[in-house]
Amino acid sequence: MKIMFRIMLLVTAIFAFTCSVSAQQRRDGGRISREQLAEKQAKYIAEELRLSTDETEKFINTYLKCQREVWALGPRQTGKPNRSMTDSQTDSVIQARFDHSQKILNIRRKYYVEYSKFLTSKQIERAYELERQMMKRLSERRNSRRR
Repeated sequence: MKIMFRIMLLVTAIFAFTCSVSAQQRRDGGRISREQLAEKQAKYIAEELRLSTDETEKFINTYLKCQREVWALGPRQTGKPNRSMTDSQTDSVIQARFDHSQKILNIRRKYYVEYSKFLTSKQIERAYELERQMMKRLSERRNSRRR
């Protein structure tokens, strides 16, 4: 249960990161693509993990593939159950959320296996932690700009 909670927390963080990616801008006023931001994020994580040049290249490529698969799922449906919905409509919204979360979990499991080919479990856990920290910071920045 504890592992599932961490995975769900990470999935939520990924959604927050994906939403904030489109809001990020370069210093020159242009927008940075989410692909570019994900690459910068992967480079930062690789640097923090002190990976070799070969491992860094593998990590960045694998990380970007994982992100592309998550992005391909599209954003989570924003519809929230409300009092005017019938029980079947509410159930449908909840089931759609579960389905989307399960798809992301499947992608993360798939890429855990890929990362395991060139990183240790501790390195993978540290990478996930760094990713969560970055997403938290991005989310806080986005929320502070809205106020």
